[in-house]
Amino acid sequence: MPSADLPLLCPVCSHPLEYLEAEATRQPRLVCPSGHSFDAARQGYFNLLVGKGTPFEPDSAAMVASRYAFLGNGHYGPLQQALASAVVPVLRPEGAVVLDSGTGTGHYLRAILDAAAAGGRQASAIGLDISKFALRRAARLNPEAVNLVWDIWRPLPVGDNSVDAVTVVFAPRNPAEFARVLCPEGVLAVVTPRPGHLAGIAAVTGMLGIEEGKDERLAEAMAGHFEPEKTLDVDIPLKLGRAAAADLAFMGPAGHHLDRDQIAARLEDSPEPVEADAKFRLSVFRPAAHGAP
Repeated sequence: MPSADLPLLCPVCSHPLEYLEAEATRQPRLVCPSGHSFDAARQGYFNLLVGKGTPFEPDSAAMVASRYAFLGNGHYGPLQQALASAVVPVLRPEGAVVLDSGTGTGHYLRAILDAAAAGGRQASAIGLDISKFALRRAARLNPEAVNLVWDIWRPLPVGDNSVDAVTVVFAPRNPAEFARVLCPEGVLAVVTPRPGHLAGIAAVTGMLGIEEGKDERLAEAMAGHFEPEKTLDVDIPLKLGRAAAADLAFMGPAGHHLDRDQIAARLEDSPEPVEADAKFRLSVFRPAAHGAP
């Protein structure tokens, strides 16, 4: 069950949201003092996108299923462990809050919460994503978190200076909002792919390549809001069956323009195991002393 005192804000009036459960039905809901109320979906997440929603295309149910299968088999375990190792030491022993922006299926947040518990730290969590299909999975994997349908490019439904850590794994970044919600001693942990990431599989399946200058654009976006603290490169050599390789290709941006059957067909002649190198960069930032100019 999520913590009742998470620093959530109403998307309509910006007043604090309180997590409640109806006595008769035990149906969770988020309620603000102005009377705005958001009931949990049957699968356990909340949709805070009111009005026209978002113009951005969410990940489909099929893409999410592939991601859940791939991550659930532990292929990116070393990355999950590296992220947890970067975040957990900064969490206050009691009352810490983690915001996972673009939480997807929730596997990275799960690793952080497990590591925090193992270290004797009590952490509450908020997971944001625009895909209700992803949040259905995340809500089952992380029932102690509040999982919200939300557009990262909008002002976040989270209070000022209320979060100990923000994590962003292969998801959009909103530096100004991340800086607003982070407490002064908090950290922002961002995971991006490095050149050569999954190059062998990408060449066969039609996955999108890694754009040049990603590190420079990340640093430029963070300037004024955050100061870099450290970076860590995480390399994971993969040896996959063709089905897992198809899941890997389909679960990312390629899934928006190819279907999984197309990707699987392109892998039919590939010898097993399908080998590739996953190349990640974990960048850790601290809030700038005076925020954006």
